[in-house]
Amino acid sequence: MLRTLLIYLSHASWARRLFTGWSLAWRVSSRFVAGETLDHAVGVIEVLNKRGLFATLDHLGEHTTSEQEARNAVSHIIQAIDAIVCHQLQSGISIKLTQIGLAVDEILCAEHLAYILSYAQAFDVFVRIDMEESFYVDQTLTLFEWMRSRGFENVGVVIQSYLYRSVADTEKLMQSGARVRLVKGAYREPPTIAYPKKRDVNANFDRLTEVLIRGASENGAPLSRSDGRMPPIPAIASHDAARIEHAKSKLEKAGLPKEAIEFQMLYGVRRDLQANLRAEGYPVRIYVPYGSEWYPYFMRRLAERPANLWFFVSNLFRK
Repeated sequence: MLRTLLIYLSHASWARRLFTGWSLAWRVSSRFVAGETLDHAVGVIEVLNKRGLFATLDHLGEHTTSEQEARNAVSHIIQAIDAIVCHQLQSGISIKLTQIGLAVDEILCAEHLAYILSYAQAFDVFVRIDMEESFYVDQTLTLFEWMRSRGFENVGVVIQSYLYRSVADTEKLMQSGARVRLVKGAYREPPTIAYPKKRDVNANFDRLTEVLIRGASENGAPLSRSDGRMPPIPAIASHDAARIEHAKSKLEKAGLPKEAIEFQMLYGVRRDLQANLRAEGYPVRIYVPYGSEWYPYFMRRLAERPANLWFFVSNLFRK
């Protein structure tokens, strides 16, 4: 019930106006968002890199409604790639297809995606395509596979464990050794297409982890590059210790080295777990979001994990 309410609020314009006009809101949400400018995000990533952590840089925004908005989003993404190169960051970038025009015109989006991948490939920067609401899954996977068929190897995609279809999708992706980031999912989906119960989402997450590790083994188990520019095939994005332990166990059982998997976490969440995994020798990548469109992202983070909500509420009463 609480999760449903928070996801609703992430889309509600009246709630956004109220929340973003509250000075304390940004102060608290800044735990999870690197800042409103690219310079702020670069500074955060430099600190993470010094701690031995890789990063994924994400300019927040989605669901553009015009060609001009989509072009503006592409411009921000190119600037992010330039910043990675200029500052020699151990980082890739993350993008949403609705951000670069998918809901406006699929052909326009494809053109923008090809341009971004081509630009990033010239500078050896990896691009992760985020997965959005279920309505966009088929289009996202189709565009991803098309880009791969055109020779772009610097691209990966995201799979959500709360969708029933995800095992079949992942098995298909493993046929070509695609680089996949596995998440639980942060959108409101009906029980006809998504597991409504947390335990079922977790069980499917573990099944998908096994599919990814098996797929990595069958595709030569490429390792995480030490410069942070190219991840291995499985990227396990979770702050759930049980899910992480399951992945570690299956990786060891498969006889693969620690560098054949990457654990990914959100900026500002479970820093203790981030440090512990890195100390154990696993590659760890932190998702670093920035930009003025931080409100919907922040609300989805609250919806994903109740502890984040209590952190926010407790800070309301601190001076």
